[in-house]
Order: sequence, then C-alpha cells, then structure tokens
Amino acid sequence: MDFQLKTLTVAQAAAEKSDVLIVLVGSAPLTSKDPLSVLAASARKAGDLPDKAGKLLGLYRPEDVVASRVVLAAIGDGKPASVRSGVVAAVNSAKAQAPKRVTVVFAQPAEGAAVASAVTAAADASYVYTATKSKAEPRSIRHLTVGVADAAAVTGSFDAARATVAGIELAKEWGNRPANHATPTLLAEAAKGLAKLPNIKCEVLGPKEVEKLGMGSFAAVAQGSAEPLRFIVLRYHGAPKDQAPVVLVGKGITFDTGGVSLKPAAEMDEMKFDMCGAASVLGTFRALGDIQPAINVVGLIPSCENMNDGRAVKPGDVVTSMSGQTIEVLNTDAEGRLILCDALTYAKRFEPAAVIDIATLTGACVVALGGVRSGLFSTNEALAAALEAAGETSQDRCWRLPLDDDYAEGLKSNFADVANIAGRAGGAITAAKFLQRFAGDFAWAHLDIAGTAWKSGAAKGSTGRPVGLLVSYLTSRAASGDARTGKAKKTKTPGAPAKKARATK
Repeated sequence: MDFQLKTLTVAQAAAEKSDVLIVLVGSAPLTSKDPLSVLAASARKAGDLPDKAGKLLGLYRPEDVVASRVVLAAIGDGKPASVRSGVVAAVNSAKAQAPKRVTVVFAQPAEGAAVASAVTAAADASYVYTATKSKAEPRSIRHLTVGVADAAAVTGSFDAARATVAGIELAKEWGNRPANHATPTLLAEAAKGLAKLPNIKCEVLGPKEVEKLGMGSFAAVAQGSAEPLRFIVLRYHGAPKDQAPVVLVGKGITFDTGGVSLKPAAEMDEMKFDMCGAASVLGTFRALGDIQPAINVVGLIPSCENMNDGRAVKPGDVVTSMSGQTIEVLNTDAEGRLILCDALTYAKRFEPAAVIDIATLTGACVVALGGVRSGLFSTNEALAAALEAAGETSQDRCWRLPLDDDYAEGLKSNFADVANIAGRAGGAITAAKFLQRFAGDFAWAHLDIAGTAWKSGAAKGSTGRPVGLLVSYLTSRAASGDARTGKAKKTKTPGAPAKKARATK
C-alpha cells in the first residue's frame, strides 16, 4: 500500500479524489464552517456520532464532496490509542466496497504519534494474506492519503510509521506462512533478501558451523527433523563500527510438534507461529533499512523444526550448550529455551550494549497476560524502562514480570547443571530464569510474545508484534544518544569455533 502525507483541512479534503473519505472527529469543538465540519458537529449534537473512539457514521454522496462515500469516525481524546480505534473501525467498514483510494483526514490538529497510529492502524485493518492462495484477492486499498493541518510538523513520525508498517507486514507474512512454505532454509533466504537494503549484511550458518561452535543445545532440538537447521546472523551498521550494538535474538522454530513430549492435536496447526520471534527480528531489520537510525544492531535467529523421528532428543537426555553448561531435557516441548540459550552465548562475542530475546516461549505467559501485553523480563532497570516506554509509544505494550532467584529452584537437576523446565507454577518466569543463566553480565531483556504474536479463531493470523515496540525502542535509543555510549570489541568471525565449546553428537 502506498502512503502519502498532505497538508489538508477537512474543507480541502472534500475536493480530494478518493473512493472513501474518512474524517477523524475528536471530542474538541468543531469550529470550521465547511459543510463536512458542520455536518459532523450536527451529528455529534444529535447523538448520531458519540465521542467514544471507534463509533462511526457513514454517509453516501454528501453534497459538495467529491468522494462518493464518507465515514465520520470518532477518535475521542485524539490520543494514539483512540485514533487507532477510530481508523480500524472506519477501514473495516469501508472494506466492503473494495476501495482503491482512501483519504484519512484529521478534523482537529494532530500530533506525530496520532498520525503514526493512523498509518499503522489503516495498514493493520486492510492487511490480507495471499501467499499460498490459488485465487488470491489482495487488499483493495492501494493508496492511502493522510491529511493533517501541518504535514511538515509530522513528517518524521509519518515516515517512521510507514517503515514500521513494512516491517510489521514482513513479520506477518512469514508468521502466517504454513511450515512447509517457511522452513529454516526459506527463512534464511528471506534474511538474505534484507541484505539488499542499505547498511544491512547477512550471514547464514548451517549444521556443520553450528557443530563447530559447540551449539549442542540448539542442535539437539533440530536433530529429529529432516529440515536442516539454520543460524542467521544479520547486521545493521548505522553508527561507527566500534560502537556497541544492540543484539536481537529471535526464536525461529518453524514448526513445533512438541517433539517426543507431543502436543495435543487440537490447534497444533498454530505451531507454525512458533517462529514469530524470528519474524519480528526480520521485520525490525526491514524497518531499520528504511529509517536508517544512527545505531548498530545485530540480529540472531536460531531456526529449526521440533519434530519426531528415531534421532529426536528424548526426555531425560542431557545436552551440552555452547556455554559448556549441561542441560537435562525433561520436556522436549520446552525447546525454545534450548535454542535461545546457545544464541545468547553467541551474542557475547559482539560485546553488546544490550541483548533482547523475543520468543513465543510459554503458554503460562498467555494465561498471565492474555493477548494484550507481551511479557517482559529484564536484569537491567534502564533497559526494562526503555522497553516499557517504547511499548506505550508504539501501542505494542508489554508488562514486566519478576525474576526472583527463588523461581530458579525448580530448575535444579540431579543429572545436569540445569533442567529445561520446572513445575507448572510460574512457568513463564522459570523459563526466563533458565535463559538468564546464559545472558552473562550484559544488559538483557526477554520478551515472551506467546500471547501477542498471533490471534486464533476467525481472525487467525500473525499480528506482527512486537516489531512496533522494537523499532520504537531502537529509534528512541539512537535519537537519545544511548547508542553512542560504549565501544564494542572486535568480533570474531561468525563461523569460528568458540573457546571451550563442546558439541553434542
């Protein structure tokens, strides 16, 4: 979808050529005397357009308006969340007429955050998946114009939102693809495609390189699948090379059967979404390629399937991680942490300023937070606060959960350094405690997106979260100058063996 930002009043929008004109009406008084503003004020006074965000009033061929259809959409207080509600409702209402050109105009002055919200909301509401359909009907909206009183004042926010949409939709695309159309190899090819963007490089490691690195935990998860694993290394260089990067680690299980600890058959098809952490890293790099912020970012994606055959890892097996720590695999369905722990160890070679892992990790997080907020765990107060703030700014919210050492008691093992699961109680926290063992001394955060990465039921599909949160965090960090603190040591070649690393056969 093509986006355009224009300086446009409601009166001027009446002359705009479009199939649908959406007028966003806030609760502030409407003082303009143009026909549409007068009509909106009258409708609100009569109670036909309540102030509650998301309420609509549709009009067909109103006088002195070029667009044949007009939708008055209430946005209440005009804050980003209210704007989102109004735009989503209006676009969903307009989709029935399959419009190609849509204009969204603010009836009152709008800040950059509100404009950004309108852009991302319109894209989200109009998104259509088509990749594996024989008779695909793509989104009808091809061109969206956003009209505001002063376009120059919000251009930066608009451009960032447009880039974020590109990232979110890339994450949705790969999250939605069936597992046979999104294998680790295909995911790696998608990552290589991002290297065409400015300042982005990509390297992909295969089974032999992973074995040399001593990633025995990662390799153990992959050994039951006919699909070869891939370890994807993305780099975005927007700042001098000696500046410490932020490392993003995305869980890339392209299909999760649960392994020998087999999942129930019901809704197992949704386990194609178990690589949404990886997809969010790809989407974030897609956005970085457009925005070009002054920051260095590394993306690490351990990707494989968790399948069953005669070689599959079994409950009770002990594997050796890249860190040298041994892990008793008590449940093969707790595989995400087994691939992430080796990626976290690998991240140390970049001497990172911060490390954030993103994973559809636990059903326990879904029980705790539902599909509204992602779970946030962190050992660093400043990093946690920055991620929470980025979530609020992007409306891709998270909620911080504890990391008390007492939660790690259940991970003790008689046969290895650590077990990969504890009891059912506090499952999202004990999973985070497992990962914390491998996070070292760097600033680290873990985002459990099991409840937010996709929707079930009639609206089944990837949400593209938390691309918005990650892009907001990285761009804010770059703008504030935090990215310019600290220096990174010279990194090793990605395929080079790590010291004291042992491979599990």
